[in-house]
Amino acid sequence: MSVRRGRDAAGRPVPADSPEAVEPLPEEALPPVEAVALARDLLARGRPFFAHDVLEAAWKAAPAEERALWQGLAQVCVGLTHLQRGNPVGGARLLRRGADRLDEHRATRPGPAYGVDVDRVVRSARTRADAVEAGEPGPALEL
Repeated sequence: MSVRRGRDAAGRPVPADSPEAVEPLPEEALPPVEAVALARDLLARGRPFFAHDVLEAAWKAAPAEERALWQGLAQVCVGLTHLQRGNPVGGARLLRRGADRLDEHRATRPGPAYGVDVDRVVRSARTRADAVEAGEPGPALEL
């Protein structure tokens, strides 16, 4: 018998009937503009794990030439998830990894993508990683 698991706001597993469980997201990929809008909303509500899930679904459904964009955005959100869960080393590492993937995207497709200022996200992710490594919280990061 399989037990359905829920997730708390930080994405940690909890029993599905726990008062800490949040509403699950659909697993299928959304159209790109909708995926970005939902990921932004989730980040604004302090739910980077779920923003990652939305962006990961977009990454897996994306054409090859866009995968670095979606993977980079998803990795940035995983970095924020690690920070939220108290893992600064992993958080900084994933923020940098996400920024590096976004750099790969920018090399072939510069400029904004689906309303995301990719240059700003890269700068913000690296600035936040630098701050975390210096023992500071760093600036908020938005898509």
